Amino acid sequence: MTGQDWFEKDFYATLGVPKNADDAAIKKAYRKKARTLHPDHNPGDANAEARFKEVGEAYAVLSDPEQRRQYDAVRAMAGGGARFSAGPGGPGGAGGAGFEDLFGGLFGGGAPGGAGAGPRVRYTQGGAPGGGAGGAGFEDLLGGLFGGGGGGFGAARGPQRGVDLEATTTLGFRQAVEGSTVTLSVEGRKVTARIPAGVRDGQKIRLRGKGRPGDAGAPAGDLVIKVRVEQHPVFTLDGQNLRVTVPVTFDEAALGAQVDVPTLDGGTVRVKVPEGTPSGRTLRVKGRGVTTSSGAGDLLVTVQVVVPQRLNSEARAAVEAFRTATEGADVRRELRERAVH
Repeated sequence: MTGQDWFEKDFYATLGVPKNADDAAIKKAYRKKARTLHPDHNPGDANAEARFKEVGEAYAVLSDPEQRRQYDAVRAMAGGGARFSAGPGGPGGAGGAGFEDLFGGLFGGGAPGGAGAGPRVRYTQGGAPGGGAGGAGFEDLLGGLFGGGGGGFGAARGPQRGVDLEATTTLGFRQAVEGSTVTLSVEGRKVTARIPAGVRDGQKIRLRGKGRPGDAGAPAGDLVIKVRVEQHPVFTLDGQNLRVTVPVTFDEAALGAQVDVPTLDGGTVRVKVPEGTPSGRTLRVKGRGVTTSSGAGDLLVTVQVVVPQRLNSEARAAVEAFRTATEGADVRRELRERAVH
């Protein structure tokens, strides 16, 4: 993209947002249009692909505060606002030259009566023009045009790094636990990425140099992949551990038992439920969680004591006998004592 594009292209119109739109509105508009125009959704549609690139160009400028400020300044000067005169006898005759004429000469269009094309100004999307931390101010822009020493359009610039890009991918729960390789379409390019085992929902993975290419001799930007992980009906991730809730009967919890607990690979593991285990207690099975290069996590089994919804006559008699046998036990005494502190 050249500096002339800043005069000719209305990036706000491209994204369909007003000039005072905030960052959130700009990002929302970009994502909506990018999804609609993405080459994967419009195979073979050259017009959609061209518009997709235009939307990307517009977002790259408007999402960068420094570039947006300079773009707004250039558009304001080129829009026919305040004009100034070069003075009697100056270039362009008595009427003088306006900002449009000056900028036309700068970008090669030639002011009326001008001798030839001026230098081309490169616009890059890898940071503030000129490479400075603070970027060029409005005064710098004018200073560069009229021979000043500011770091704006008149300053020498080196090759600019490409911008970072974002993408989203969705993994099944097992893929997230075991790790997976995904292929993404990024601005018409196929990018293959290895997603490590144990990735969390919402986690971002940065691929160095896989973003938009930079200028000649400059590195490409990065690709940041946001991972969405589908929920599992039984298991949840907790770091490198897997969690599962296992129902047990009252007698298994009270008397102790060996119960079979499902594992993510489709098998089972036998877990000992100690005598007197309360509902909600978590038991740990070593090494049956997520396996990564740093080791294996654990399977965390939370016991849930199941209360029968209906009792037949024999079961009811047994429960009543238990109540009689444990009469006098006050299971809420500790709760009351703690409540008064």
